[in-house]
Amino acid sequence: MATVPPGIRLLVSFDRDQWYRAFTFILTFLLYTSFHLSRKPISIVKSELHKNCSSVIELATIASSSGDSGSQLPSLPSFHTDMDCSWKPFDKRNYKQLLGAMDYSFLCAYAVGMYLSGIIGERLPIRLYLTVGMLTSGLFTCLFGLGYVYNIHSLGFYIFVQVANGLVQTTGWPSLVTCIGNWFGKGRRGLIMGLWNSHTSVGNILGSLIAGYWVSSNWGLSFIVPGLIIAAMGVVCFLFLIEHPNDLKSTYARNSCQGKSFPTKSWNGINGQTEVYLQYKDSKTQSYDTELLLPRDSVCVPMQPTVVVKRESEPSAISFMGALRIPGVIEFSLCLLFAKLVSYTFLFWLPLYITKAAHLDAKKAADLSTLFDVGGIVGGILAGVISDKLGKRATTCAVMLLLAAPTLYGFSMISEFGLGPTIGMLLVCGGLVNGPYALITTAVSADLGTHKSLKGNARALSTVTAIIDGTGSVGAAVGPLLAGLLATGGWNQVFYMLMTADFLALLLLLRLVTKELCSAKAHPISAVELKEH
Repeated sequence: MATVPPGIRLLVSFDRDQWYRAFTFILTFLLYTSFHLSRKPISIVKSELHKNCSSVIELATIASSSGDSGSQLPSLPSFHTDMDCSWKPFDKRNYKQLLGAMDYSFLCAYAVGMYLSGIIGERLPIRLYLTVGMLTSGLFTCLFGLGYVYNIHSLGFYIFVQVANGLVQTTGWPSLVTCIGNWFGKGRRGLIMGLWNSHTSVGNILGSLIAGYWVSSNWGLSFIVPGLIIAAMGVVCFLFLIEHPNDLKSTYARNSCQGKSFPTKSWNGINGQTEVYLQYKDSKTQSYDTELLLPRDSVCVPMQPTVVVKRESEPSAISFMGALRIPGVIEFSLCLLFAKLVSYTFLFWLPLYITKAAHLDAKKAADLSTLFDVGGIVGGILAGVISDKLGKRATTCAVMLLLAAPTLYGFSMISEFGLGPTIGMLLVCGGLVNGPYALITTAVSADLGTHKSLKGNARALSTVTAIIDGTGSVGAAVGPLLAGLLATGGWNQVFYMLMTADFLALLLLLRLVTKELCSAKAHPISAVELKEH
């Protein structure tokens, strides 16, 4: 009889619950990757909406002033008409303000919608809520690209699409953080969330590469393709997302002897969490997960129905003011406002800045800008690991914010560096800027959403996450808008604004940092000793 291959032995060494956790981790990772993938194209296409026509005009001027009647080059007016290098209405001198207004429209709608989304998400099935949001987001992302296909030059059209897309994209973050929080407990939360949160940078990288592929030839496809991707992932979400482990264990218990399914009777089920349900257990104390792994006709184990009582009453969803009263929510929310201001300014303006400062074309700038997100992946994971090891979330964020300020100053002189130092600065700056942002929006939000003052009410997680990320999104809306206004006076002013925001984010954490450093026991701020799911 042949031995079982080592690969198969490895696969069966994991129980069903571990496989479902891994599956949920990967699926939610891919779902939010598609969200950021669809947000990135606008930053790539900016350099195409308003091109640098100086070389074109200079060439035409030389041709017109040469007086050479035999010259094959056309005169200035006809040459500029034939080589229309900008997309109306972004062909004017105030194009930076117009492009900034588009960013502001999306992010302002996102910030306002986020506060509502968390409250709504607590009261609706996550899977359906998320599916609708992804499908509609795909629709509006494609609509922006169709502006190129149908030659639309109305600023109002693009503003409307950005506002609508900003609103529907708020369905993603609270829903997915709640889902991943349901499946993973407190143990190594910083590491797990740090790895999981790299979907932001992965989405930005993929979005940059996809949008950059078509940006010079047909920028409409830079939006249409990501729009189709997020819509397709919405369908995948509807078919496969499992909101909570109890959705599996409270639905059916299978009798392996008779091959029959016995529906489990449940009462007061909310988002997959039930108060009382029947579960079938075998007399040999075989685990439920192991039983589901076995074929129906392989092992005959008698099953006995038992009644499992989860808790006496299901807690109601927390109120907005109740969430604000959780210690640390206000400080981390305001800190994220400034941290996200810096991160999203890079998200929406970095490719254009590289184009102007390093004198690269749109595609090369898009490819180079992905290094910032590569650094962000490393920074997010590093922040999670360090905060787990030290047990100090706020201190970890503060140190990274402190190191980010001089790095931003060095990054402002990118045009004076060669390619090698520029790559290094992109990686380091991306890690220090995105590290605190990633830690606050994931591990810190999960800690606060399961604070001991909630007495086990995990239904507060979506609301707390929405408050923190919604406040951060206010900064995300203001940052790109200020960048568009300040860039008219030179890019140095933009970087001074970013360094100021970084310093303010650091100041807002000082009280929590002091509390952590003075604490006798090194526990993460607002963490609670809960059993892992």
